[in-house]
Amino acid sequence: MGTVEVPADALYQAQTQRALDNFKISSLRLPAGMIRALALIKQAACEVNVELGKLDAERGAKIAAAAASIAAGAHADQFPVDVFQTGSGTSSNMNINEVIATLASSEELAVDPNDHVNMGQSSNDVFPTAIHVAAGLGIHEQLLPAMQELESALARRIEQHRDTIKTGRTHLMDAMPISLAQEISAWASQIKNDRYRLQTGLTRLQQLAIGGTAVGTGVNTSGDFGARVCAKLQAATGMRLVQMENLFEGLSTQNTALEISGHLRVLASSLTKISNDLRWMNSGPLTGLGEIRLKPLQPGSSIMPAKVNPVIPEAVLMVAAQVNGNDATITHAAQSGNFQLNVMLPVIAYNLLQSIEILANASHHLAATIDDFSVNRETMAQNLARNPILVTALNPVIGYRKAAEIAKRALEQNRPILELAVEMTDIDESRLKELLDPGRLAGYHREKPE
Repeated sequence: MGTVEVPADALYQAQTQRALDNFKISSLRLPAGMIRALALIKQAACEVNVELGKLDAERGAKIAAAAASIAAGAHADQFPVDVFQTGSGTSSNMNINEVIATLASSEELAVDPNDHVNMGQSSNDVFPTAIHVAAGLGIHEQLLPAMQELESALARRIEQHRDTIKTGRTHLMDAMPISLAQEISAWASQIKNDRYRLQTGLTRLQQLAIGGTAVGTGVNTSGDFGARVCAKLQAATGMRLVQMENLFEGLSTQNTALEISGHLRVLASSLTKISNDLRWMNSGPLTGLGEIRLKPLQPGSSIMPAKVNPVIPEAVLMVAAQVNGNDATITHAAQSGNFQLNVMLPVIAYNLLQSIEILANASHHLAATIDDFSVNRETMAQNLARNPILVTALNPVIGYRKAAEIAKRALEQNRPILELAVEMTDIDESRLKELLDPGRLAGYHREKPE
């Protein structure tokens, strides 16, 4: 294709430079997690090729050392290729091949990026494998620990507020009483189930396409190459990694990445629910619900003194919006498998890894917010005492119509239900107090005894 000029101090070579010349589309680059995964794959493949007798030990040692240094975070500035590149990720695969070859080469030993570093591989199986490895590491190392941190914070608040009774709400309108612990338990259950969904998806994410090479047939490598690379990667990452049963699926589809993105979207929905509930409960301080007070973190206005906003829940809501957008992109990209190859792999990698990272960070920040908010018990008690919906507890005793009449008059006269019930029924006041006790009413749906 003719000559191409490469900067003298660059570790990459001609194919990377051609990609830089051809793809001047955005400032987006592959995430560090993807570079790490590619380097781990190169190291594992090199070691297997040495064991198979296909690569000499001296070159193998140099390649493995170079790949290991990249996996550890070195030379990060040598991977400048735009995310929007050839759909197979060939440019980025060759980028890392070239950097490793340069690092491994010397005057006495020439290392070729294609013949040696890429031995037994193709961009078509390396890149899908890297997506799975990078996403799996991101989930194991970042997201699941952050979700467990959030679960723990929620569990602590549940224990603290089992006897804190408040007004329940449906349609944003007053409803029957619940405990604050019951309200928080819904959030905790959401996160727990979201974690279970991700863990189920990991069983498929940890199946790798390596060994399929160009079209899934494994051309130019041995039949056990992929399985042996998976074993090396398992040892390096601590994840239970195996070769995919059908490598043709592994190259031509991205259904697992799409599944994981769907689970991330569900988690984003859960974080949206929790964040919005916190914002409503914190609203005020004078004209909102004012049930809780989020920890003040920064001034909320450049013009209104003393204004403090729910900044962490708002940031989490924006994370959720981004994850939803990423999922839409991944959905479209995952449909772009034509015959033996999906041709939108880099953009799937970018969006999937971004979603994992920002959801992990958002969960961490939200956990701190859950731990730090204070509860305004007085406001909760005042609202509860004047909640006309308490009259629902009298339905079985006086009937729906009479109860509705009491509730209507309580609203009109701004009086507690108990006072009106004493006046408008012949039920003993002590019995009415028992029937209308908010704690007893919230106990209808308490956890089953162990």
